[in-house]
Amino acid sequence: MQYLQKRRELLRDLGIGLSAAPFCMGLPSLTGADLSKTPKRLIIMFSPNGTIPDAFWPDEAGPLKAFKPILQPLESMRTRTNVLNGVYNLVRGDGDNHMRGMSCLLTGTELFPGNIQGGSHTPAGWAKGISIDQEIKNFFQSKDDSRTRFGSLEFGIAVPNRADPWTRMSYAGANKPMVPIDDPNQMLDKLYGATKDKESLLSIVDGVRADLRRVASRLSQEDRHMLEEHMSLVAEMESDLKQIHSHQTLNHPVPKIDSNIDLANDNTPNISRMQIDLLVNSFANNLARVATLQYMNSVGQAKMSWLDIKDGHHSLSHEPDDNKEAKAKLIKINTWFAGELAYLAKQLANTPEPGGVGGNMLDNTLIVWTNELGKGNSHTLDNIPVVTMGGENLGMKNGQSLKFQKTAHNKLHLAIAKMMGHELHSFGLDSLCEGGALSLI
Repeated sequence: MQYLQKRRELLRDLGIGLSAAPFCMGLPSLTGADLSKTPKRLIIMFSPNGTIPDAFWPDEAGPLKAFKPILQPLESMRTRTNVLNGVYNLVRGDGDNHMRGMSCLLTGTELFPGNIQGGSHTPAGWAKGISIDQEIKNFFQSKDDSRTRFGSLEFGIAVPNRADPWTRMSYAGANKPMVPIDDPNQMLDKLYGATKDKESLLSIVDGVRADLRRVASRLSQEDRHMLEEHMSLVAEMESDLKQIHSHQTLNHPVPKIDSNIDLANDNTPNISRMQIDLLVNSFANNLARVATLQYMNSVGQAKMSWLDIKDGHHSLSHEPDDNKEAKAKLIKINTWFAGELAYLAKQLANTPEPGGVGGNMLDNTLIVWTNELGKGNSHTLDNIPVVTMGGENLGMKNGQSLKFQKTAHNKLHLAIAKMMGHELHSFGLDSLCEGGALSLI
């Protein structure tokens, strides 16, 4: 661990440029992450506008014997799935329920007063605290054995090109919303675009080698030994750089993305699969261990034409319960989201865990699928739908229908952190954390 820190200090002291340093730190010889140890990973998936309760919740608590219609796409992975009933977003304060449902979903704290007006409630601003995904990202990045190049990645699918509390769920801190990337080509460039700097980086390495040789004669025997270690590091760096574009430096090849994909509503299914493939690939190549996958946004009006639905999603969610046609369409929409979750879980389950530790990536990855509302036409923050998948090696007991008694979702965040090895006694509002983490393991 000490030597790894010296490596990082060396790069800093040698004056590696800001544009080059992050890429250098992402190379296999410099990541600082020990792939021989079983990693812990977290994915939080979001879809908007509530669910249809009688088509979502299992009839009884205990072993998951059968899924209701919305969760049918998960049937082949029922034994690796939990459905959580009774998780409430109890955060109140400024903003309407859509705003608080979205921006308080992962932060567990109130919104700042602001001038963004929504619904019939008071206007509001951004959230007052960090989100649980970023909290865990910071925890992982603070340790040599779990640090990765990016720490976390924020994927979007059909997120509108605007910034407000309805479109942001991930926060780096108070008043610091994170922007999801919903263009697969932009995400691909973020993940692997730095390889374009190969030649300039190689020239930096040549300069580093020359500088080290120049000072060698002025060093003590002990310092000369450390210098030899640093020279070995430089040689490794050069080797890594020369192997860029080959598969020797990646556990998994860079996925092929349709560079001509149009970010249009009708292309959402294709974009979703591209983003999921990139997410799994980034985890397999140890570029990050935390990710969010955000579908649309709160109050999202996506028209699911690929499902032969012409109505806006949010408008449908406002229809009364006795509108059978709207209910059928909403079940169809939410079933599609469940199908994307199933695809994500299967991609992880079909990918062997890198590093030769055995098992597959889903064993070591906790997926949490949730929503900003419990039910769209009542705008309730009660009983928000939560599904978890995977994480068997993290202690998760799966194949369960779990029922809680009006439990603050802050306690879910404490449970997630605990599974990631991060013991928190409070997250978000202290008053909503009394009694500690939900019992999920």
